[in-house]
Amino acid sequence: MTRHLLEIDDLSAEEFGQVLTRCVSKHPVQVLEGRGAALIFEKPSNRTRNSTEMAVVELGGHPIYLKPDEVDIDGRESAEDVARTLACFHSVIAARVFDHSVLVRMSEAVEIPVVNLLSDLSHPLQAIADMLTIREEFGPDLSGRSLTWVGDYSNVARSLALACAMSSVSVRFACPDGYGPSQKDLDLFKRTGAPEVRSSTDPALEVDGTDVVVTDAWYSMGQEAEAVMRRPIFEPYRVDQALMANAAPGAIFLHCLPAHRGEEVTNEVLDGPQSRVWAEAANRLPAARGALEWLVIASEAER
Repeated sequence: MTRHLLEIDDLSAEEFGQVLTRCVSKHPVQVLEGRGAALIFEKPSNRTRNSTEMAVVELGGHPIYLKPDEVDIDGRESAEDVARTLACFHSVIAARVFDHSVLVRMSEAVEIPVVNLLSDLSHPLQAIADMLTIREEFGPDLSGRSLTWVGDYSNVARSLALACAMSSVSVRFACPDGYGPSQKDLDLFKRTGAPEVRSSTDPALEVDGTDVVVTDAWYSMGQEAEAVMRRPIFEPYRVDQALMANAAPGAIFLHCLPAHRGEEVTNEVLDGPQSRVWAEAANRLPAARGALEWLVIASEAER
């Protein structure tokens, strides 16, 4: 059976641990030696493109970067036919798309791994990088730790919460009314293994005593037209030094980047001693490499 990674919970907790182990291995298996990897980018990226291309290289493979006008998913060809064509030449497909259903359709059409590089629903490789960063700070046993997401509940927040739940980390959300997680997702995080799941509109309350504070842009790519409307709603959710002071001693700050400095986070926090955003960015490479290595090995073992 071919294994895909469209969201963190495509893995069991045990498998997630195996992926993290492969991420930190100093001797990655050359599972893509002499093979190609198709990297589709409907949305541009800095960290995702560089980390994924280098991950393929470190696994011995050859990455092919495909721009949206080169594949034109559901324009010139259906998502299924794009995937079937790429499977003729490559051993893995990784795609950064607007609509998560495109990834689902591609994964159902081929017998090589399909990896989500970002969709409107989830961002699993970012979540893996975040967990690597947290483990570097607090060690591999994260039981008893907590993480608070501040601001707009997003695809990044969803994947990170699932990764936390699989690692026995409590999850808290501080989001404006109407911009927080659904009850369905809160229940999912609890079922997945989070010892505690909380959500409110009060950032000071949810950050109080937490080990990790995470935020993201108030408006993401494609939402720029909403910026003027969103800024006053999210202004009370800016992560500044006063908010970080509520966190536990030794707490760290994460942000997947790019950051809108002075909006969701102040320069003092982003560039301050509690920030781990550059270690987090660097961990995108081992996250991509470990996930690809595990998926290829697991898929070929089950055939």
